[in-house]
Amino acid sequence: MGKELADNARPNILFLMSDQHRADIAGYAGDPIARTPALDELARTGVVFNNAYTPAPICIPARQSMAAGQLPRTCGCEVFGEDLAPGHMTFARRLSQFGYATVACGKLHHNGTDQMQGWTRRIGQDMSLRHDYIEGRNLEAFRNLPLATEHKWSQAKEVKRAGIGRGPIISSDEYSLDGARRFVESFFAGPYYDRATPARPLMLMLSFVRPHVPFLTSHDKFTYFLNRVSPYVNESVFEHPFLSSRAVKPGLDVSEREIRRATAAYYGMVEAIDEDYGQLIAALEHVGQDLDDWIIIYTSDHGEMLGEHALWEKTKFFEGSVRVPLIIRLPGGANAGRVVDENVNLCDLFATLCDLTDVPAVDGLDSRSLLPLLNGDSAGWDNETISHYCGTHLGHEAHFDRYENLMIKRDDLKYQYYGRDMPEVLFDLSRNREETVDFIGDPKYAGALASFRRRRDELGYGPSADPDYQNAGY
Repeated sequence: MGKELADNARPNILFLMSDQHRADIAGYAGDPIARTPALDELARTGVVFNNAYTPAPICIPARQSMAAGQLPRTCGCEVFGEDLAPGHMTFARRLSQFGYATVACGKLHHNGTDQMQGWTRRIGQDMSLRHDYIEGRNLEAFRNLPLATEHKWSQAKEVKRAGIGRGPIISSDEYSLDGARRFVESFFAGPYYDRATPARPLMLMLSFVRPHVPFLTSHDKFTYFLNRVSPYVNESVFEHPFLSSRAVKPGLDVSEREIRRATAAYYGMVEAIDEDYGQLIAALEHVGQDLDDWIIIYTSDHGEMLGEHALWEKTKFFEGSVRVPLIIRLPGGANAGRVVDENVNLCDLFATLCDLTDVPAVDGLDSRSLLPLLNGDSAGWDNETISHYCGTHLGHEAHFDRYENLMIKRDDLKYQYYGRDMPEVLFDLSRNREETVDFIGDPKYAGALASFRRRRDELGYGPSADPDYQNAGY
């Protein structure tokens, strides 16, 4: 894994996470104008996964699946608003069982009655019980209560209102960063009561809400990016009932200038989280931590369409929405600069963390250790990744619009199933990276399509769905 740690101690882990960060908007990813020096340094000294995917292109199912190392259908969190059952095994719970202090600062999006889900400490403004989980609640009383805090503007209005400003998520992220820095001083220095515990292994997560909507940034960042961005202003809607839903058409729903402003604000938010990650790294170094001894991970729960295909935010299986940034820096900078092109999933982080810390994994995971890929060994890797999207969000009476959306990607082929009433889709990224051509009817892909359909059935989808689905079978 890299240089030997003193006394064979388990390495500390710094887990950096964002919300809605599009994978290609970072300096290390080749974006010519993005300013992300902290992430670029992690990429330079770590391993970059070019084809990392979310298990669900929407916040809550993605985060619960990552935590559980299980796909949404396996862990029971398929719909926005559903949380893991109390006591569910998560990677935080597993590492804490083996002595790790597991401390999460910021967004985890647990809405149920188990607000810790295995973390030994939580810091931030993210802890709240969703009304659906209030035991014995009076449905009639809740039917008449305004719950507007749980809703955003329409996507067109989000674009129109983007620009210079301070949204509520900025102050929430500031709270998380301040809490993380205070914790670092207490844990590693303990200057007042001399109760520092640096000998205990630590997994510290700093999880931001940005660059999630509303897209608001500082004056300096906005004006820097405004005339430098290349916004998606000449986009056509992909003709498909779901992939075209909620389109925001340039020149009709929003102006080209508004798209440019929203794009500039988004870039500013990406730069701001990078600066804040740098502050936490500096705080660790200030108390004498050698980050060369640490495992450092950066990722996001899903991407952001940013106007591509005339779409914004997430929920789609287009690359902008479903592909996520993923960097893993090993102790000692082992394998620095390596780029992995195999398909991987955020669910794989559970088994990977267990492998990197010599903690025994658990059964029933949809999680494969990335350690062989980190070491350059792709032999035997199935090169598959899976993503689900099964609904909008829970309503006041826990009803929801049910979707049966599934993506299976193998190599460069991306198969999508949208239930009985919508057509399947097949993209070939090797031939059409822009995802504007559907190859589902091309005879050349008949064999691959048959294989995808068999796998779809195994995963509990489609007209021949396996009624006894348990997990992905890894």
